Amino acid sequence: MTPVELSRTVLRAVRCAVDGGELSVSVPASAVVTPPGPGGCGDYATNIALRLAGPAGRPAPEVAEILRPYVARDPGVADVTVTGPGFLNITLADGALADLVEVVLEQGTRYGYGDTLAGQVVELRVPYDTRAEIVADALVRIVATQGGRVEVRHLEPVNLRPVPAPEDPAPLGHDAARWALLHPAPHDRPRISADHLLQRESNPLFRVRYAHARTRALRRNAAALGYTGAPFREVRPAERPAGRSGVLAGAGAGAGVATGVGAGAGVPPLATGSPLVGPASTESDLLVGSTPAEVDRPLGPTPAESDLLTALAEYPHALRLAARHRAPDRLARHLVVTADAVLGFQHVVLPLGDEKPSAAHRARLALAEAAGTVLAGGLSLLGISAPEHL
Repeated sequence: MTPVELSRTVLRAVRCAVDGGELSVSVPASAVVTPPGPGGCGDYATNIALRLAGPAGRPAPEVAEILRPYVARDPGVADVTVTGPGFLNITLADGALADLVEVVLEQGTRYGYGDTLAGQVVELRVPYDTRAEIVADALVRIVATQGGRVEVRHLEPVNLRPVPAPEDPAPLGHDAARWALLHPAPHDRPRISADHLLQRESNPLFRVRYAHARTRALRRNAAALGYTGAPFREVRPAERPAGRSGVLAGAGAGAGVATGVGAGAGVPPLATGSPLVGPASTESDLLVGSTPAEVDRPLGPTPAESDLLTALAEYPHALRLAARHRAPDRLARHLVVTADAVLGFQHVVLPLGDEKPSAAHRARLALAEAAGTVLAGGLSLLGISAPEHL
């Protein structure tokens, strides 16, 4: 379930409460879902009850309790809790976050596009300044992702005036110059330095482009090993062949991915129920020897997988904020977060040593490919290239 889908679930809950006579309000056009703040819990939180409390003439916690069962009945939702002054905290069902992989791969670089600014024309009046013009150029594409249209004019009074660069960034080259001007917040003075060209971990631009190149290299290396990415499809115990007690291990028994037996150095085991375990293609893909308790135990994604899934899930929200606040830096910073998650995850995508490609590897490869798609799309919106090799 993506944040956009969860937002629709929240709006359906409001509509159900209104249709049932429990609330007397107008159904809002949108519902914001974000990661929980301090004191929150679960995967996402929404302030919809606080927004509706005034029009409904009821306390926000009471409105939240009315909406809670309607949100909770969505099959992609595992639990809904009311916290603080009336926030709805939503925990997604097993596999719901991993569904993002399939959504990203289907939508490609258009993942995260929406209609928040549909039909709106945004006039940007900018000074004759390199940074202002580069920011405006990026905003033309970013605002378009949310259905809006930007018109850029050199007129007074200006309404877009980021702090100018202290010197001409052109010697850095096209990509590094744009990053140097777009990554800092508008009120921060950009740093024009050769540091933007260094292929080091300390350089955020290098990390983002390197992470994208790594996802493409992982795909090439996997193809050389004879396998491709496969998004998660949960296999329940009832769907296993009769008389077989096993967990998904992918291409051939003995890989030991699910139980940890012979899993290879540093490869985290994943059992059936993990949101990142992919489909077994044949009966031989089932690993024999696990007990029923091991088979049915619901395991979530590893911390590295969770970090990357969360970054992908939050990308549409970052894109909306960048468009709404006319702030490409919000998108640039989120790309850094996504890249760091990729670099922390990349080491478990390919088999190690004599290990055979498994369903877990296929699912991890699909996740890496989805991350590469998001990085490429985000860089393109900033007007920066995403190299296949680096």
